[in-house]
Amino acid sequence: MLITGASSGIGAALARCFARDGHRIVLVARSVDKLRALADELHKATGAQVLVLPADLAQPLAAGRLAAQLSRHRFAIDVLVNNAGVLESGRFVRMTAATHRALIDLNVAGLTAMLAQFVPAMVKRGHGRVLNVASIASFQPVPMLATYAATKAYVLSLSESLREELRGSGVTVTALCPGITATNMLATARRKQAGLDRIPGLLVSDVDEVAAQGYRACLRGDDIVVPGILNRATVLATRSAPKSWVRYVMGALAREVS
Repeated sequence: MLITGASSGIGAALARCFARDGHRIVLVARSVDKLRALADELHKATGAQVLVLPADLAQPLAAGRLAAQLSRHRFAIDVLVNNAGVLESGRFVRMTAATHRALIDLNVAGLTAMLAQFVPAMVKRGHGRVLNVASIASFQPVPMLATYAATKAYVLSLSESLREELRGSGVTVTALCPGITATNMLATARRKQAGLDRIPGLLVSDVDEVAAQGYRACLRGDDIVVPGILNRATVLATRSAPKSWVRYVMGALAREVS
């Protein structure tokens, strides 16, 4: 199985889940040192076979290169976890075009390229699992996270569509939609936007619990998993409420922490 964005946060926590159950694991991220440290940790703790393949999935040819490397290693991917992603918060007009492009290149183009490279082989073998890490932001517009939320809405929509296309093939697609989670990504966002420190601790999920729920849902072949009771309640409320009301409320919350 292969995990992108595996060097920290939800990706690393998911790697620990898979390692405990004896999976052979391919770890992918940009940080070679962090990947190697995690690989050593997993092997020592569980005896898992771990292959480290550093890559920048925002680059157009990265997914193809990964597939070629795995072919040389004779390593077939039966579980694909698309966790690699980047977050930038702030007003849209204050971000550069390059920042918006970076979000799209990794969160959208990189994820799609990984699916295109590895899902066809799963279908040919008649078995496979895909876990796409989206976000609770997938379900509604999020001012101050406009481009990020839009990329995650893409991930959720693609996951649901692909799941239906693959029905009966033996390959399932699960979308993991966590809320605010205690990861390095959140810490970085807080340093850039001081207002995020006012988010109540009750709303911040534990990374290991988020990963555990995503792991179980992936292996069961569930369609969508939203960890946390408050997050699930939020999704239900925003899906049933008028769009204009949701935009107003999300805008008010965004202004409160900006």
